[in-house]
Amino acid sequence: MRLFGKLIAIACAAMGGLSVTLPSRAEEPKQGGILRIYHRDTPPSASILEEATISTIVPFMGVFNNLVIYNQGVEQNSLQSIVPELATSWAWNADNTMLTLKLQPGVKWHDDKPFSAKDVVCTWDMLRGKSANPLRKNPREPWYQNVSDVTAIADDEVVFKLSRPQPSLLAMLAAGYSAIYPCHVSARDMRLHPIGTGPFKFVEFKSGESMKLTRNPDYWRKGKPYLDGIEYTIIPNRSTAILAFIAGKFDMTFPTEVTVPLLKDIASQAPQAICKTVPIGVSTNLIVNREVPPFNNADIRRAMALTIDRKQFIDILSEGKSDAGAAMLPPPEGVWGMPAEMLRTLPGYDPDVEKSRAEARKLMEKNGYGNSNRLKVKVSTRNIAQYRDAGVILIDHLKHIYIDGELDPVESANWDGKVARKDYSVGMNLTGTAVDDPDVAFYENYGCGSQRNYTQYCNRDLQAQFDKQSVETNFDARKKMVWDIDSKLQEDIARPIIFHGRSATCWQPYVKDFTLMVNSSYNGYRFENVWLNK
Repeated sequence: MRLFGKLIAIACAAMGGLSVTLPSRAEEPKQGGILRIYHRDTPPSASILEEATISTIVPFMGVFNNLVIYNQGVEQNSLQSIVPELATSWAWNADNTMLTLKLQPGVKWHDDKPFSAKDVVCTWDMLRGKSANPLRKNPREPWYQNVSDVTAIADDEVVFKLSRPQPSLLAMLAAGYSAIYPCHVSARDMRLHPIGTGPFKFVEFKSGESMKLTRNPDYWRKGKPYLDGIEYTIIPNRSTAILAFIAGKFDMTFPTEVTVPLLKDIASQAPQAICKTVPIGVSTNLIVNREVPPFNNADIRRAMALTIDRKQFIDILSEGKSDAGAAMLPPPEGVWGMPAEMLRTLPGYDPDVEKSRAEARKLMEKNGYGNSNRLKVKVSTRNIAQYRDAGVILIDHLKHIYIDGELDPVESANWDGKVARKDYSVGMNLTGTAVDDPDVAFYENYGCGSQRNYTQYCNRDLQAQFDKQSVETNFDARKKMVWDIDSKLQEDIARPIIFHGRSATCWQPYVKDFTLMVNSSYNGYRFENVWLNK
């Protein structure tokens, strides 16, 4: 425990002036009521372990529990905000390569079967690709490549064995994506009818219409949840959904979907609404399939990175509220993001955009392109507003370097699968980082062979640096290593980061005890503490 005691103290210091105190409760929670939230699109499935989108996390996180979880009343995720859930306690061995967790007694799955340590083992067998009940997609397999074994030593005790120390393991176990699955239900069935131990039970999932959950009357946390249920109505048109919220048809907007311009509409038409704008832990980025000609040419990829005007993206899409950054979330909300003076030295981050574009045109001309020989490309993107809007701006920027782009919208349910198969040439993408930790960002998005490494970037020497920073327990030393790695990723045009988004979530004033997290939009939707004061 010595190593992690130091890390928690460091995390507190790194957070500076950000508040992590629990809100004071002036009112006693009331039981009852259905929380109504509009949803932006049809989730690809209900399987949290298999998907990589907030579209699945938001409606289905309440069905499950984790071993540990980020405190749902604390704004910033950190080691100090991790609290017990299905695990009552945890302890590390002397060399920090073995994590032992004691489990809650008497917990049952929603189908009334008992939960035990064997279910934890089954879950991580799936996540590590070692199960006879395999996941169809496994985007977080890289998170656990250092886990050598997971063993049930009793019904109420489980041990994670690591190949080397890894301070981030507990942080990853606390993520919304780290739900525990039952051994007795197939991965296939979890996609459409999930069974969990959480505060809400699954009721139905109608594609294009809605998802519904109901209160789990046998929840192991007595008296929770307060809500009778949650209903998510699918409304793909963002403006239509906002108008419905303003009219009082919904209690909450879909999280982190309210743009700055739309926020003004809510403020003028529904001034009673509570709205908070925060970093969402999601970067908008250019993905280029480096295995497909002519994008297997480093000059072409560099030219595309140099033509990006980040300030224009930020000004148009968020009226200047979003942040330029590299792979890691920028400070102060992000603990690991590099300072602005370092960013300006990276390709495409120079404030003199015309200077960068002149360099880009020379690279294109060197390879035979020009006004009389323009490169035509399809810019694939997910068919929802925040992807399409950014894609349109990208196409305008590419015109400056002899590239004519055509927007290729891909239905939301097919998007992650398409880019994971590398079935695209150029794409406008949004990448959510579930945990503000370098291990998650680096291994998942840039690791050789990762399903989420959509650009097929692979630098074995740099990956060795991923491992070195992962072991480092000195915060300042690790941060310098992270900045060096992040700089190299941008220099290699691995996945040019255009900006890190800020947007708002709004809820009616009678929705109580909901906390919007500031460095990840993936970990705060258990909803067991939320209640309605109607």
